[in-house]
Amino acid sequence: MMRTRPLKVALLGCGVVGSEVARIMTTHADDLAARIGAPVELAGVAVRRPDRVREGIDPNLVTTDATALVKRGDIDVVVEVIGGIEPARSLITTAFEYGASVVSANKALLAQDGAALHAAAEENDKDLYYEAAVAGAIPLIRPLRESLAGDKVNRVLGIVNGTTNFILDKMDSTGAGYQEALDEATALGYAEADPTADVEGFDAAAKAAILAGIAFHSRVRLDDVYREGMTEVTAADFASAKNMGCTIKLLAICERAQDGGSVTARVHPAMIPLSHPLASVRGAYNAVFVESDASGQLMFYGPGAGGSPTASAVLGDLVAVCRNRLSGATGPGESAYAALPVSGMGDVVTRYHISLDVADKPGVLAQVATVFAEHGVSIDTVRQQGKDGEASLVVVTHRASDASLSGTVEALRKLDTVRGVASIMRVEGE
Repeated sequence: MMRTRPLKVALLGCGVVGSEVARIMTTHADDLAARIGAPVELAGVAVRRPDRVREGIDPNLVTTDATALVKRGDIDVVVEVIGGIEPARSLITTAFEYGASVVSANKALLAQDGAALHAAAEENDKDLYYEAAVAGAIPLIRPLRESLAGDKVNRVLGIVNGTTNFILDKMDSTGAGYQEALDEATALGYAEADPTADVEGFDAAAKAAILAGIAFHSRVRLDDVYREGMTEVTAADFASAKNMGCTIKLLAICERAQDGGSVTARVHPAMIPLSHPLASVRGAYNAVFVESDASGQLMFYGPGAGGSPTASAVLGDLVAVCRNRLSGATGPGESAYAALPVSGMGDVVTRYHISLDVADKPGVLAQVATVFAEHGVSIDTVRQQGKDGEASLVVVTHRASDASLSGTVEALRKLDTVRGVASIMRVEGE
């Protein structure tokens, strides 16, 4: 039997995502009510610019006083899509205190203060759901948190930023340079006027922190994630990747150490074999590859950003939270029982592709190989091309730690025959 009294929802933010949430709540009201077991009512919308026309939203619901809205006391669920750290953090904790559960899409806040927010939710016996914070419409948080709760996840490897994937895909498929591909992404609306958060890996790093925390039942904060942007990736790097049967993606990688005693989380450009499922992810799409003991390899794929896809994830959480509200229960909260430490980048072991500018004369290759051997880094393949006294030497290693590779590169720079290190890129997905 359906309850007639509606569940009241406060919406914080009415931009691209928030306006879509409001639209779907209105146009799909009957379906949502049937799925939840009670109607849902948009009780208020907090915005910064109240004079803007918002189609389909009653102007009487619009307010600039977000704090008063969440303090009303009759709000069942607060949907937070304003982003940033403050005032979002204060509004969420206030919502818990005044009896509301929260659905959020705020990756930056969750990556920085997720533990505190979970604690506030638990203290007030309320839900905190955030499927939309990672990978847009792709169901990922709930599968990791619930569907794989009985499994042991060992690795999460993914493309979690659509803007950077669009840029790298254009560079790969058309031969465009970085700036040219970025300009096209901006013109099409994939890149912000200031693309720093995307191209420097900040956005992906926040998502990696959230994924690692859930996957490994440990607290992983944004500061724990190694981050390297993609602005230095060149057409020459793509040419080298193609020679190896690879392409280049900006990856978020969360791994459990082989001995199980620690985890790592990192974001950086990497070469991946064309045979890997992530290599075929084109345009602004996202995909995440999960490896676990029992289920093996799983891949989650779909649109990772945009108003409608992100709103879809928000509404999925809203339905779940409303159902919990009706039953008097709460969903899963933070699971950090494993408390695994987060290791630094120096402990990460992977393959490397190193391009060196060297003198074109006898003995250079032997000198370079000796440096690699002295630092315990095994060479897989070497390719050398030379002309007019100068040469390019490309070395691909077997698996080595980041620390040992860093020592190798430092020693290579001291050789008289090495003019410079043109590029260093990790090789993943093998």
